[in-house]
Amino acid sequence: PLTAPAAGRGAASQPLLSSPLHPRHAARRLRRRRPDPSEAMLPRSPFTGEVRRAAASGRSRARPRGAGGGTVLLPSMLMFGVILASSGLLLMIEKGILAEVKPPPLHPAAGELSRRGGGGEESPGDLDYEVLQDIRNRTIRAVCRQRAMPRSVWELPAGQRRTVLRHLLVSDKYRFLYCYVPKVACSNWKRILKVLDGALESVDVKLKMDHKSDLVFLGDMKPDEISYRLKNYYKFIFVRNPMERLLSAYRNKFGEIKEYQQKYGVEIVRRYRKNGGNSAGDDVTFSEFLRYLLDEEAERMNEHWMPIYNLCQPCAVRYDFIGSYERLNTDANYVLEQVQSPSFIRFPERQSWYKPVTAETLHYYLCNTQRRLIKELLLKYILDFSLFAYPLPNITSEFCRQ
Repeated sequence: PLTAPAAGRGAASQPLLSSPLHPRHAARRLRRRRPDPSEAMLPRSPFTGEVRRAAASGRSRARPRGAGGGTVLLPSMLMFGVILASSGLLLMIEKGILAEVKPPPLHPAAGELSRRGGGGEESPGDLDYEVLQDIRNRTIRAVCRQRAMPRSVWELPAGQRRTVLRHLLVSDKYRFLYCYVPKVACSNWKRILKVLDGALESVDVKLKMDHKSDLVFLGDMKPDEISYRLKNYYKFIFVRNPMERLLSAYRNKFGEIKEYQQKYGVEIVRRYRKNGGNSAGDDVTFSEFLRYLLDEEAERMNEHWMPIYNLCQPCAVRYDFIGSYERLNTDANYVLEQVQSPSFIRFPERQSWYKPVTAETLHYYLCNTQRRLIKELLLKYILDFSLFAYPLPNITSEFCRQ
């Protein structure tokens, strides 16, 4: 199922696993061709034959729900079908096609620089950046306008609504909502919220982060208070390459934190390894972790590896800004300007002890993992890849030999 729609009759399907989806490739193609606005690709009904076939491939992992006992596709599988049926939506991502008339940006306007400084990252005005923001805008709009998609948090099932409201942090003083995503610099954002609220003196204070105290969660408010803030406050999230985020969670939770080793690691090893009953949970392999993710329902996952779509529901909540982990300082300082925070508040520097996931590290883990596991996992996280315009991992034999 992981093939892009053919460009024309008789054209061979192109495997997305080896497609050059990075915006830099899109920028080069853009210089050769700018499409007519009438070429904007709108999705068809999500229940065409090709979608049914794609959905059927993952149905073995979908669990029955509801009183009728019928099998209901998980939201991620349904949305994967929506994207596959969208008459070239993923192909648009691959080729970086831009409309002549751009929608309101989910990122800073081109050329708009932060007065707080950009931390040495690339300028928001370059062409790659414009391609990326346009892809995100158009993809989110195209997917979220589908009839089956929620238009507000009140249209979500109770469990999904509870999850997103539990991850929306509130600043009434500066009138913004931040949907925190674990493993996407959320600890530093929580630190900033505490400073803005006066509970913390400085973002540089060396304290172990308490992820609950001195923070206000939208889910703790009354329905009318929730609705008012969703309608009137500035709303933002930060996203990250899905596979990089998963690897970061794996290395951190199973390599460093005993609580996760005992709570999850012991069970994972027992479930997926012969004679694994004596493990202390600190030796979980990456392949075992991925097998565990495949067998878990997305809506019931731990927040550190739950898909961003399920955590923050970008169709039910209309975010004003989607920032990228890859350009964290620039995007974070832009948000601080938008909410009119005091000028002395800046986004914290990365801690000296933090070991970031490099491209080489990610490629090493992916190329030493069964290709079948990676391909199956993409179905579960396909919305995070597609909505936020991240390239699917290149795990071809040729690439891995390098």
